[in-house]
Amino acid sequence: MADPRSNLEPPDWLDQVPLDDFDEVFEHADAPDPYTPERAPQRADPLLPALEGGALDLDAGLQIFHHEQFRPGQREAVQALLESQRLLLVAPTGGGKSLTYQLPAALMPGTTLVISPLIALMHDQVASMQACGVPATFLASTLDSDELRQRMRDIAAGAYKLVYVAPERLTFGGFRGLLSRIHVPLVAVDEAHCISEWGHDFRPEYLQIGEFIRSLPGGTRVLACTATATPIVRDEILAKLHLDANTPQIVRGFARPNLRLRAIEAGRPSDRRDQIDALLGQALGQPSDHSPSSSPGAAIIYAPTRKITEQESERLQEKGWKCGAYHAGLDGGLRERVQQAFSSGELQVVVATNAFGMGIDRSDVRAVIHWSPPGSVEAYYQEVGRAGRDGEPAYGLMIYSAQDLPLRRRLLEYDIDGRAPDPDVVDHKWGMFLELIRWAESGTCRHDAILRYFGDEDELLEGCGHCDVCEALGDDDQAEFDDEQTTLIVRKALSGVARIHRTYGLTAAVKLLAGVDDNRLQRGGLDRVKTFGALSEFPEHWIKKLMHRCVAAGWVEYTPGDRPLAVLTDAGREVMMAARPARIVLPPTDLPERRSQPRERRPNTDGSELDKAAQALFERLRAHRLDVSKAEEVPPYVVASDRTLREIALLKPRNLAQLQQAHGIGPTKAERYGEGLLDVVREHG
Repeated sequence: MADPRSNLEPPDWLDQVPLDDFDEVFEHADAPDPYTPERAPQRADPLLPALEGGALDLDAGLQIFHHEQFRPGQREAVQALLESQRLLLVAPTGGGKSLTYQLPAALMPGTTLVISPLIALMHDQVASMQACGVPATFLASTLDSDELRQRMRDIAAGAYKLVYVAPERLTFGGFRGLLSRIHVPLVAVDEAHCISEWGHDFRPEYLQIGEFIRSLPGGTRVLACTATATPIVRDEILAKLHLDANTPQIVRGFARPNLRLRAIEAGRPSDRRDQIDALLGQALGQPSDHSPSSSPGAAIIYAPTRKITEQESERLQEKGWKCGAYHAGLDGGLRERVQQAFSSGELQVVVATNAFGMGIDRSDVRAVIHWSPPGSVEAYYQEVGRAGRDGEPAYGLMIYSAQDLPLRRRLLEYDIDGRAPDPDVVDHKWGMFLELIRWAESGTCRHDAILRYFGDEDELLEGCGHCDVCEALGDDDQAEFDDEQTTLIVRKALSGVARIHRTYGLTAAVKLLAGVDDNRLQRGGLDRVKTFGALSEFPEHWIKKLMHRCVAAGWVEYTPGDRPLAVLTDAGREVMMAARPARIVLPPTDLPERRSQPRERRPNTDGSELDKAAQALFERLRAHRLDVSKAEEVPPYVVASDRTLREIALLKPRNLAQLQQAHGIGPTKAERYGEGLLDVVREHG
């Protein structure tokens, strides 16, 4: 393809334009006339002539991108955008959202602006556009100043049909000034859910996009697209982007029946590793089965902490897998090498935190495994959607356990940079997490439950036939409990919670219902109440499982703090009093007991409470942080957040490498404050 910069005649005044402020040059008395649409070079012309009457030939335009036909819903989305000039498009990862703005951009005069937070995605899409003969570029902080200046000169000269930028670019007055002087027919906001403070991936830099959109001239089309957005998040996207409430919303493409979705309870790390090994073997075969010329596909394993990420990566390497670790604490160059190695097929498996995967376009991912649940159904489906993008069968496995509920609650309540989180946001995100646990515990088709969650009723499968629930329902086994039995058992269970309401944790309610001798119950006289032993016909571990399903149903909650107490909610009280039905699937009675082997207590950075020694170290670290903040005249959270200090107190790192396993400690912060923090740990002993 010819270089889009060839044969261009950009205005002479661009040579004197500073990178950070075009407006200053435009306003200078000696500057030439501004770059106006009337004087604009006609280089960003449509790649195809319009049909009679000015209509765009969508079918002919499709050939530019080497597609024979539209995917379901794509034509409707493009037409809605062209006709209404506003569109909110919700479609899953790999669902073809990009074509919705790329096709109009190629066919309309002018330069389309795409706002995206993903540099890797910008790079890949620009390369893809150029391969199709569509001039495109991106602006990012990774470019040197000369290259950035050249690209901005070319944008002003009309060299490109699409320009990709990060949302931070809109803070530059010069860039905003440049956009005001060229014809921008369409602005596409990718990953639009990042603007929602109620969503799962809020990014403050997105908040400025709404003001920018409001400043656009009439006739500029706006597309907001995302892979994950519930109705409440969609409403917030429209509000913060200053789009009318009647903006068309298209929700489509969430049905991914090629994914074999599973949710399995496994509490102990060894059980989780067994599940991971089994699924890797099923999806990819064994490492010894692979030859250099064969490619059975790849797998992504999402882990909750940097420590688990590195440990699991090392374990899989020892088993023969070509595996890499990826998390935000690694050097940027190393992260890029891991990402490139995975994209090129050099790595078979990547173990990563949720920082990995945005912009990855490898189609042969055969499995996505979650070591523990992410924060919401949205986050889960976005991440698991990176499997099977070639349409071939692929697996999605989420592992969860009873400990995930109080752990998630404590994580949500942790201070952020020294500030307590908004209680309303905590409650909302807690509800989002419970929705995911309800999904894991549900007795209906995994796919249909997700489609209902996103409001995509038109694509309901009425049972996919190959998720773990559908496979279980395909057996001839009948349900163990009828509705009457279920209601009675649940009411008894909630009565047990009512007895220990805000006094003890959930374990006490389990022992009360099982009729177990317990000093706490005896001291409180709870061994003499009618509820004592109300479910004694069931084993203790079965009652515990039932209680966690009651939590997932929203009938039981936990109080805040390091020692959460059980609370009977208003909804739970109504179920207990038979004022509302007990719609829940009871655990099977053949549920195996999870026996925990006695083992040495080890530090856990996933949010565990601090013992006395760790608490003492935490307080010394806080005092050190205060001294540093006063000496450097910076707020304490600039040095380290409370969460970071808690993790350091648990990890007790001895060197900078170990220190960077703690949340919030990257290479820069480790270099600036690391040795001081390590000295406190060493002095503490």
